Amino acid sequence: MNTITLAVIGDTVDFVVPIDVSHTFALPRNALALLEGAQVVPNRRALSMTWRTDIRTPGLPPDTRRLGDLRLECKVGMEAGLISNSRSLIGGLVGALFDTPAYCDKPAPQYLFFADRPLFSVTLLAGERRQVLSIDKLYANASDDASLHDTLPYCDCEVLVDRTYVLPLGDRTWPDDTLVLFEYMDVE
Repeated sequence: MNTITLAVIGDTVDFVVPIDVSHTFALPRNALALLEGAQVVPNRRALSMTWRTDIRTPGLPPDTRRLGDLRLECKVGMEAGLISNSRSLIGGLVGALFDTPAYCDKPAPQYLFFADRPLFSVTLLAGERRQVLSIDKLYANASDDASLHDTLPYCDCEVLVDRTYVLPLGDRTWPDDTLVLFEYMDVE
């Protein structure tokens, strides 16, 4: 991870994107890059790494996210194609039907999120309403998927299964201000 570099490359625009010590980066606004449809290009072979959008409301307690931020991350991820790879042409065609930002508003989208560290549990909290996510919403559904071993090479979660979780993004009974609380395997 410490040797990865990123560049924005277009027809005439070309600049390096700084990566901070936490292996995150922010793309600067650049009108020419947008106009040219520039691409973010890593110095890695194709399909050897993945990245995700990270949207965080400032001022939240540690180990806490906001559901509205995660809903927006899903929409940006779907629009930008920051999703798992498809195993087959048929899978790709089926995926094309769901690979839109509107997918995130479906009643139960299976969009994987990644926590900062290996997870023990994830809890939703909206006012007095509290719900701990069931095990099938954690670990890329490893507890209930006999074919997981076969499909992992086609998932951008392959080495991060212990950090994955799925949220009820389309369930609007959970407002955007719902807190998503993480309990990690390791206690800091």
